[in-house]
Amino acid sequence: MSLADVRHWVFDMDGTLTVAVHDFAAIRVALAIPAEHDILTHLAALPADEAAAKHAWLLEHERDLALGSQPAPGAVELVRELAGRGYRLGILTRNARELAHVTLEAIGLADCFALEDVLGRDDAPPKPHPGGLLKLAEAWNVPASEMVMVGDYRFDLDCGRAAGARTVLVNLPDNPWPELTDWHAADCVELRQMLLA
Repeated sequence: MSLADVRHWVFDMDGTLTVAVHDFAAIRVALAIPAEHDILTHLAALPADEAAAKHAWLLEHERDLALGSQPAPGAVELVRELAGRGYRLGILTRNARELAHVTLEAIGLADCFALEDVLGRDDAPPKPHPGGLLKLAEAWNVPASEMVMVGDYRFDLDCGRAAGARTVLVNLPDNPWPELTDWHAADCVELRQMLLA
């Protein structure tokens, strides 16, 4: 299967369609999370009251970031190209779904994604778990093997592999995970060129 044959595309949000702005080290410090811990996994293990307070802080912090989102180089053109072809497009983010919508509005792509095709951390288990991707596959009535998961981090690739989807790594000049990656593009500009080739 070539990239041009794939008609069902799922994107990570932060650092994939947007310029990465999350300072995860600073977030861990603010929330008293050990440096080596995954933020969402750590919060999920906390007592309910403490978890709720920290999730509320995280949501407000991320809301500020979402409002100021900038599109990653080539992301708007890539998504518009895919939407123009009539392809089905989804978002699978470890962020909150409401903030994914804020971000899509901020970068001018909200009209390219159906509301129900944007999944956040409260709609499915966070990546690298494949649940969100499989949920979209079921909703779209396609096997995961006909989908591609596009992201900028290992969690996106692990999620795609676990679901049985193809994977694309973008916005990293090198590919540290070749065994998990079907296609690698330095940025969304190059990914769009690969699609048009």
